[in-house]
Amino acid sequence: MEESIGEGGGAAVAEMNSHEILVPAEGLKRSEIYHVVKEVIGFVLYIHQQIPETLQHLEEEFDRIRKKLRLWYEESAPAPESEACSTRMRKHRLREVKLGIRRREKLMASISIPIVHGLMLALGGTLVRPQYVYDIVFSHEKIDSGSSGDGSRSKVANYISRKAIRSLISKGAGGSSYSGPMKLFLLVKAPATLKLPTHFLPKRDFKYHKKTVSFRLQIRCKTQKQAFDCLHYSDREDVSAHLLDTTSSDLIWFQCRQTIKG
Repeated sequence: MEESIGEGGGAAVAEMNSHEILVPAEGLKRSEIYHVVKEVIGFVLYIHQQIPETLQHLEEEFDRIRKKLRLWYEESAPAPESEACSTRMRKHRLREVKLGIRRREKLMASISIPIVHGLMLALGGTLVRPQYVYDIVFSHEKIDSGSSGDGSRSKVANYISRKAIRSLISKGAGGSSYSGPMKLFLLVKAPATLKLPTHFLPKRDFKYHKKTVSFRLQIRCKTQKQAFDCLHYSDREDVSAHLLDTTSSDLIWFQCRQTIKG
């Protein structure tokens, strides 16, 4: 017997391990969502003792090899007495560096956060029977069109990250952590019509085992919270239409084909 991932775990488990975070802002920027997601992923991997190569290390390595290539181009030609050997070695190293740069350029270009309504982190041996599931729901009122790498972390991003991590700790996340290696599966919830990169596959009927330990974070702006409260006292159609984008039934899960191995 399995349950839909979109509905969470059992009623008691969902209520016990669910927490709402109200953000003092009208909406979230892509860069803020990006930083929150990155911080939560890092925390989840840390508490479960799964330490892969982090995004920060990838960015530093990418800058390092680009600098190395630039320095090699600026170097003078090799001495005549060792010209043949040095030229071969030089060309071989340049090919390796150029190949590495092309691969990392493709990776860095794909690191972005589109308009998503939820994110799911599943840890375990398989996606169908994970041991732990972390469900992060974003309620958008407005979102900017910038990229995930815009500027530095804002106060809102820091606030949400701290609240999210504290909430997970208070709910007992990582308290019964499995010491062996696990895989991290990443899924995002977005409209079915959204064109995500090719390494994201649609998972319309995705389910996981009901015994999975699950945690849910609902991140909502305070203005949205007030709008939701208005629904209890008013039947105005404009409020319902305003919130339609976050309650639409056309949202589906997309699974990232790449997994992180701990």
